[in-house]
Amino acid sequence: MPELPEVETIVRGLRKKVLGRTFLDVWTDNPKTVKRPKTFDLFRKAIKGERVKKIGRRGKNILIYLLGGKVLLIHQKMTGHLLYGLWRFEKRVWRPAERGPLEDPANRFIHLLFWLDNKKMLALSDLRKFAKVELWGSKELEEDEDLKKIGPEPLARAFTYSKFKEVLKKRRGKIKQVLMDQEVLAGIGNIYSDEILWEAKVHPLAETSRLPETSLNRIYEAVSAVLKKAIAFRGDSMSDYRQVSGEKGRYQEIQRVYRQEGKPCPRNDGGIIERLKIGGRSGHFCPVCQK
Repeated sequence: MPELPEVETIVRGLRKKVLGRTFLDVWTDNPKTVKRPKTFDLFRKAIKGERVKKIGRRGKNILIYLLGGKVLLIHQKMTGHLLYGLWRFEKRVWRPAERGPLEDPANRFIHLLFWLDNKKMLALSDLRKFAKVELWGSKELEEDEDLKKIGPEPLARAFTYSKFKEVLKKRRGKIKQVLMDQEVLAGIGNIYSDEILWEAKVHPLAETSRLPETSLNRIYEAVSAVLKKAIAFRGDSMSDYRQVSGEKGRYQEIQRVYRQEGKPCPRNDGGIIERLKIGGRSGHFCPVCQK
């Protein structure tokens, strides 16, 4: 699933391409993707003619604010990613109209497509069809319980070390699971929890409530460092995620521990990266430097 760096990269790409554009029409072959309003026909009627005013993010949710007061919320879920370009419908599938990165096989699962007023399109490629799209009134969205539950943004200026310790006090359990809890911190998942804990030299199974001050401080610093670096590398494309251009991100080229099982620890400390199971998810760590 795209995590904070991937979603932030998508948002920044959309700002360059879609800000100020008007939605002319929309198509789907999977109406269930649209969760709000109740039917795709209502969604189509409501979105047509709406102009993009602002684009932001809350956790893993993309928020496209429209001039008419509505907000288009898109959660890409497991395999979804937004793309910008031009497609033609040929032999019952949407194909890129031009040669380039949109031809990457990971981009071929087009199930939702918006026509824009500059003769371009905004598309959702989603292999497993888990992504959700919702159209909200701005006031209604402010009261949405799901968004209210999301924890603080770890790259926000207001996210101080004191705030970090405060939110950790609300949860007990293994530190990797706590970092992935969206009600504790926004946007961190399996990839970056592994990378953050390696950077901080903390074992993923360490009990959060028993971590010393030095470890907490290292985790806090690692959260910012790892997420910022991942954004600079345009996200991780080891799996389905691609940028709005269709290109891969490059963070997978510098991963330290995630899916590096059996490889030497990058710290050259003699450790070999191991894999463990935790809460139905996989974790990766070095048994030497993450004790």
